[in-house]
Amino acid sequence: MSVARVTELSCTSTESFEDAIRQGIDRANRTLRQVRSAWVKEQRVNVREGALEFQANILVTFVLED
Repeated sequence: MSVARVTELSCTSTESFEDAIRQGIDRANRTLRQVRSAWVKEQRVNVREGALEFQANILVTFVLED
């Protein structure tokens, strides 16, 4: 039997939503073991001094170790 946990991450990028999501998953993989999936919960664009900042909130699922 496996037990999984879900944690929410907020990721940002000045490039794109895809880049923000990719950075968030890459970071999760460095910290968490057995990352299985990610669900994009929310996307929004922040405007900072005329520049766009893409933000994605993702839910990352990972399996807990015994």
